[in-house]
Amino acid sequence: MTDQRRSRPRDEERRYYSRPRVCQFCTDPNSKIDYKQVDILHRFITEEGKIRPRRQTGTCAKHQRQLAKAIKRSRHVALLPFTGEVLR
Repeated sequence: MTDQRRSRPRDEERRYYSRPRVCQFCTDPNSKIDYKQVDILHRFITEEGKIRPRRQTGTCAKHQRQLAKAIKRSRHVALLPFTGEVLR
């Protein structure tokens, strides 16, 4: 059996470097977080219906708090579901 893959030396191995994410609400001062904007809030929710953490979304702490409050308000008013599509 011949191995078609080339083996790379340790120095040339590819490494994954995560680039720092910039808060989309800080970069665009015109965008506001509102509980009625379901299309924007839906991007910050997982398929199970959980709120995505800051390390995944790249939002700053201030806007993550506002986002969580808006998502919870939107759920309470029944604009967003409490559970995801999978659990229904």
